Amino acid sequence: MILLYCLSAPEVQFGLQEVPVPYSCAHRPSASHPSTISNSSHHASGQRICTPKVDIMFMKTHKTASSTFLNILFRFGEKHHLKFAFPNSRNDFFYPSPFHRSQVKDYRPGMCFNIICNHMRFNAAEVAKVLPADTSYITILRDPADLAESSFHYFGRVVPLTWKLSGDDKLREFLMDSKLYYDPEGFNSFYLKNLLFFDFGQDNNLHPDDPKVDEAIHAIAKRFHLVMLVEYFEESLILLKDALCWDVEDLLFFKLNARKGSTVSKLTPELRAKALEWNAIDWKLYQYFNATFWHKVDAYGRERMVRDVAELQRRNAEMASICIEGGHAVDAGNILETSMQPWQPIGEKSIMGYNLKKNVDKAHRKHCRKMLTPELQYLTEMGVNLWITRLWGHIRDILHW
Repeated sequence: MILLYCLSAPEVQFGLQEVPVPYSCAHRPSASHPSTISNSSHHASGQRICTPKVDIMFMKTHKTASSTFLNILFRFGEKHHLKFAFPNSRNDFFYPSPFHRSQVKDYRPGMCFNIICNHMRFNAAEVAKVLPADTSYITILRDPADLAESSFHYFGRVVPLTWKLSGDDKLREFLMDSKLYYDPEGFNSFYLKNLLFFDFGQDNNLHPDDPKVDEAIHAIAKRFHLVMLVEYFEESLILLKDALCWDVEDLLFFKLNARKGSTVSKLTPELRAKALEWNAIDWKLYQYFNATFWHKVDAYGRERMVRDVAELQRRNAEMASICIEGGHAVDAGNILETSMQPWQPIGEKSIMGYNLKKNVDKAHRKHCRKMLTPELQYLTEMGVNLWITRLWGHIRDILHW
């Protein structure tokens, strides 16, 4: 059943007619109501008038707080009545197959979408065929050692290469002698090595010193306007606000799809070094964009960044006190509403969620619910038919996975 789910990709329609995408899509925010944001790096007055950018490609990488950012995008898109390019029948674009525009729900040549943001294996040429030329490309990265630990926990049971690990600490066993348990051609093996690089459509089994690695990193840098970092998520959102001319209200979030702390393996310095060595391409990618990130922060202003992050944190805490029962996330078994229960990895109940406060005032009730809604439920509310994903979930329930 794992194999059938992963191979359930539609037939790619290579003969699709080439029709240019309009330079800009409809449903833009009204120019008669521009936003005013602080931006002293551009104007001596410290203010500029601008209109929010709404054409966005978010490259949703795995295990990088991307579900949290997706919720931000969903709410922004609904607020401005934007058109999403969604997958059909699943919550991803038939990953790990390379993205093709025929995978987009109800796609027709020449159609124009504002936002594409579900998991895909990036294919720049095909993505460009469904989005306007002035689209802002955004993505997010995570320290490869922490990502390797998270990916191993979440996806390990769907990677047959890990099934022969017999010890109590399977991650340690794998990292201490990764080559013994790894086959580049193995089913779902990409989850175990340089997953970020793979998500960007690249060969994750290249030697780190292969010139193709640097070429790919430079191509990503040229294509993407902002590369956010999980470790500095709030700072990343402030940079995004500045780049896209959004309001602080658009950035408010609750951390979604977070793991229970007791299930997180604490990497020793030795295992961290092993993980970075094994994921050397991802480490190279991360280091490059870590440097560019802090260049952007310096251009924005360090003191200004500290003030803006503090304000975002204050607003998030305020919303948590309004929306969340108890003010914090709870274990999966303590989530009362089915509509608030996040998708769980096979064999685990490690992903936490929230309970909506029972006495939320009418002015905040709808907004609170949307901020707390997990990805699959939100996609369903937006009209995406997830029958393959739902079927897979029912089978897992029957097998007690």
